[in-house]
Amino acid sequence: MSRAQEHPAPDPVALGLKSDCGSCFGLCCVALPFAASADFAVDKEAGRPCRNLQTDFRCGIHADLRQRGFSGCTVFDCFGAGQKVSQVTFGGQDWRRAPGTAREMFEAFPVMRQLHELLWYLAEALALPTGASTGSTGAAGAALPAALHADLRGALDATERLTRGTAQELAALDMPAHRGEVNALLLRTSELVRAKVPGKKKDRRGADLIGARLKGAALRGANLRGACLIAADLQGADLRSADLIGADLRDADLRGADLTGSIFLTQSQLNAAKGDAATRLPAALSRPAHW
Repeated sequence: MSRAQEHPAPDPVALGLKSDCGSCFGLCCVALPFAASADFAVDKEAGRPCRNLQTDFRCGIHADLRQRGFSGCTVFDCFGAGQKVSQVTFGGQDWRRAPGTAREMFEAFPVMRQLHELLWYLAEALALPTGASTGSTGAAGAALPAALHADLRGALDATERLTRGTAQELAALDMPAHRGEVNALLLRTSELVRAKVPGKKKDRRGADLIGARLKGAALRGANLRGACLIAADLQGADLRSADLIGADLRDADLRGADLTGSIFLTQSQLNAAKGDAATRLPAALSRPAHW
């Protein structure tokens, strides 16, 4: 029996990585700051409730966020960190009824979100098969060495344990160091996946591609980690097996683009972009309602 068979791929739902706003105390609407811009209609400092947050922790303009100038809210994803802090770290005690918890709760939320984001990426990496390559050139067919699979599993278990820490332990966590360790494993995974793609792959890691004209571009297996693709024209682009971790896709035009097998792409990145019925997506992600 292989290591992968002994430890089935982790389920993001079972890990609590899907947002459940009904179980959260509106933490993204309070803990995080935002500045008046194309994404937000007003300024708001960290720790101050958004003016649209109701007493039941629901958004008063949820159905009209885009029309009211709060498109930034529609693309945000906490990866389930909100309900974890609300219901686990603080045991269901909300900051309005227990104002003494507010500061610690608001400080814990951004840390938890980073941990949950890492869990999402690790779960995706662990869904890849181990052992000999199947010969496929897509991400789903890229086989990981058993040793790397074991390291990814260990990182996921360690990260999950950190999410169960106290508010004080979360505040004291050296998040950059932990993120760096996990990122090294994710990068190794990315390199193995993209190495299965034939031909030379483009390396545009961290590139400034704001408004770039990339219509129909051959970006299969490309390294686009952290690339700034705001308002880039990616219509019909081939992004199969491309690494898109941290890429800024706000207003990027993905109409007709092929994102099949792309790795480390998140729902929030898609929500921030533009697409259509012809855009091909990884199986784990959903077509945004506004496309």
